[in-house]
Amino acid sequence: MKKSTLLFIVHCSLFIAMGCGYTTRSMISDKYRTIYVTPFINKIDITKETDSAYKYKIYKPLLETDITRTVIDKFLFDGNLRPRDSGSADLVLKGELVEFRRDPLRYTDSDEVEEYRLNMVVNISLWDNGENKLLWEEKSFTGDTTYFTRGTSAKSEDTAINDAITDLARRIVERTVEQW
Repeated sequence: MKKSTLLFIVHCSLFIAMGCGYTTRSMISDKYRTIYVTPFINKIDITKETDSAYKYKIYKPLLETDITRTVIDKFLFDGNLRPRDSGSADLVLKGELVEFRRDPLRYTDSDEVEEYRLNMVVNISLWDNGENKLLWEEKSFTGDTTYFTRGTSAKSEDTAINDAITDLARRIVERTVEQW
C-alpha cells in the first residue's frame, strides 16, 4: 500500500513539474524577427446597394489608415515581431478593408436604436519576404465592438470605431504570432 501511494505521489509530482507547456514566447519560427505592414487598401464599394434597410454601405474616411497604424502599434507593443521597412523585413503583412458594418442590436420603446455593433472586416495575408511565399491568408477577418448610444455606458461612434480597430489589430497580431 505504501509503495503504490509513494509511486502515485512521484508520478503526480513529475506531471506537476512538467507543467502544461504554457509559454509567453511566440510560436513563430526563429527565422522571422521583423515584419512590414503594407498600408491597408480600402476595397469598400460604397455605391453598392446592400439591403432595403441600408441602401448603401457606410464608410468612415481613412479607416484603412487607422487600421494600418494601429496594427503597427500592436506589433510594437507585442514585441515578437519588430516592424521594419519593406526591404529589410522577414515577413510582409498585406491587408484590405472590405467591409465596415454598423448593425443595430437593441431598440428603445420608441424604436430608437439604443445599442449598435460595429464590425471591421478585412482580408489579410502573411508572406515570407525572402522567398516571396504565402504563409497564410484569412478572408473576412473581423474585429468588432458594441456600444450604447444613451445611458451611463454610452459611447460616441468615434470611440466605438477606435475600439473596433483596436480589437481587429489585436486579433491580427495574435493570428500572426501564433503557430501557423
